[in-house]
Amino acid sequence: MRADGRAHAVVIGAGFGGLAAAVRLGARGFRVTVLERLDQPGGRARTFREAGFTFDAGPTIITAPQLFEELWSLCGERFADHVRLREVEPFYDVRFDDGDVVSYGADLASMRRQVARISPQDVAGFERFLAASERIYRVAFEELAHQPFHGVGTMLRALPDLVRLGGLRSVHDEVSRYFRHPKLQLLFSFHPLLVGGSPYRATAYYCLITHLERAFRVHRAEGGMGSLVAGLVRLIEGRGGQVRCGTTVEEILVERGHATGVRLAGGEVVRADAIVSNADPAWTYGRLLARHPRRRWTDRRLARADYSMGLFVWYFGTRRRYDDVRQHTMIMGPRYRGLLEDIFVRRVLAQDFSLYLHRPTASDPSLAPPGCDAFYVLSPVPHLGSGVDWRCEAEPYRTRVEARLESTVLPGLRDSIVTSRLLTPLDFRDELLSVHGAAFSLEPTLLQSAWFRPHNASEEVGGLYLVGAGTHPGAGLPGVLSSARVLDRIVPDPVARRA
Repeated sequence: MRADGRAHAVVIGAGFGGLAAAVRLGARGFRVTVLERLDQPGGRARTFREAGFTFDAGPTIITAPQLFEELWSLCGERFADHVRLREVEPFYDVRFDDGDVVSYGADLASMRRQVARISPQDVAGFERFLAASERIYRVAFEELAHQPFHGVGTMLRALPDLVRLGGLRSVHDEVSRYFRHPKLQLLFSFHPLLVGGSPYRATAYYCLITHLERAFRVHRAEGGMGSLVAGLVRLIEGRGGQVRCGTTVEEILVERGHATGVRLAGGEVVRADAIVSNADPAWTYGRLLARHPRRRWTDRRLARADYSMGLFVWYFGTRRRYDDVRQHTMIMGPRYRGLLEDIFVRRVLAQDFSLYLHRPTASDPSLAPPGCDAFYVLSPVPHLGSGVDWRCEAEPYRTRVEARLESTVLPGLRDSIVTSRLLTPLDFRDELLSVHGAAFSLEPTLLQSAWFRPHNASEEVGGLYLVGAGTHPGAGLPGVLSSARVLDRIVPDPVARRA
C-alpha cells in the first residue's frame, strides 16, 4: 500500500545505519517506515537515563562528521543548526600497565615528543607511519568504503592496491614495520578493537583510522549521542517518514525471489517496494529469511563464520567528580597479544583485561547531577561461543573491573558509586539480536571484508538491502554511515520502481 502515492521502503532497525538509510531513501522520494523492536531508536547508540545521569549506551566518538553533515544537506538543512559537535583534544589518554601515560591526539609536536620519550629511534618511523596511514586512507576509505562490492571484478580491481598498501598484512604487522618499541606498537595498533577486530587478525587497511582521526579530529556531540539519534529521526519524519518503536519484525516476505514486505510479531504485514535491514546479517539471513532457500548465506556458512568479540560494559555514576580524568582513557592491562588471543582465538574469559573508560561529564556536566560524574567502562571479552555464563560471571567481573579502576585512575570509586548498570554479551544477543552476542557482527578479517562480507544488495533476495556493522564496509560510525551511502548506488530510483 502506498499511502501517499510514493514507493514505500521499510527499514528494519533504527541503529545509525538504519536511520541514515532512511534519511537517504526519504531524500530520494521514498515513503519510509523504520521498524525498531526496542522502545527507543538508536540501537547500540540508545540512551540510558538513571538517577539524574545520562549514559550513551554505545558509540562515544565521532571521527567523520562530514558523513552526518551530508545527511542534513540531503534534506536541505545545515547539520550545525541542529547538532553541535565539539572537538576532543587529546583524543585519548593511553595508560600502560606500568603507569606510563601517553596523551594521544592531533598535536604533532606533542606526539613527536612523547614518541621520542619512549623510544627516540622510533620518531622517524612515526613520520613514515603517518604517511602510510594517509595512503591507506585515500584508497580504503575515500575510494572503496562507498563502493558496492557485489561483483568479483570489483574485488579483483582493488587487489593491486590491497597488495601495494600492505592490506594482506595485519594491523600489528604493519605497525611493527615502523615501530620497534612494544609500547608504540600497542599505541598505534589498538584501533581495530574499536570496530570489533584483533590487531593481529584485522587487515592493515584499518591503519587508515589513524589518518581519519588526524584529518577530521575526534568529536563529541553536545547532549550525548542521543542528540544525533533524535536529529536523524526528525529528518526522517520531516520527509513524511515514520519511526515505529516497540515493533518486532518476525519475517521478511518473499514472492518470486523478491522481497515484498515484512510480517511483524502479532501477524501484521507491512508491504514494501524495497526493504533495508540494519539487523545483524546473520540474524537477517538465519532468522528473518529462515524459510527462504539461500545459496550463499546458508545456516552452515553462518555457523562457520568468525564473529567479533563481545563486550562487557559497566555504566556508573559517582557522587563526586574526577577532574583529572579525561573524556577518553585507555587503561592497558599487563598483557596485549596474550589477552587478544584469549578473546579471539582461545575464547576464554581472562582474569586480566584492558579497558576503555568514557567520562562524558569531563566536557558536558549536564549529563550528571551537580558535583557528580557519569562513566562507562568497556572491556573486550569473548563472544558467547566461548560458553561463558554471564549470569554467574557478570558481578564478579564487574568487581574486578572496579578494583582495577580504583587502583589506577578512580581512587575511592567503590564508596562513590550512586547508580550502576551492566551490559554483557547476553544483552547484545537478547536485546540487540547480535548472533553469539558479538558486539560488532562479523569479525573484520581480510576474508570477511569487501566482497567476502555480506553484500549491501542481498545475494539471496531481490529488493533486499543490508546496512550496518555486518555488511560492507564494516563497523564503527564511519563504516555504518558509509554502508547507507552505498544504497544511493544500488537501490533503484523510486519512480522507476513504480513504473
